[in-house]
Amino acid sequence: MKSIITLPASSEALAFDGEPSAAELAAIELELPLIEAEVDLLDVEIALLDRPVSELDAQRLRRRRRRVLVERRKLTNRTTVRSGGVA
Repeated sequence: MKSIITLPASSEALAFDGEPSAAELAAIELELPLIEAEVDLLDVEIALLDRPVSELDAQRLRRRRRRVLVERRKLTNRTTVRSGGVA
């Protein structure tokens, strides 16, 4: 079996040092509230895997799902405003 070696398309690809660029860090920072909301939702879902769901647990789950939806909406609205386009 032969291995395939890909060559970089530009000299910029040769200078890649493995660290995220400033633009990538800014994008991560912009998405951080959504990431945190999704992690919180995942924590609740994991906690509920091995036990019956009580009314309080169901309320916690709904609250976390709502927070994820709110953060997604905020992120969508921010990126739509920045790009100047219409969704």
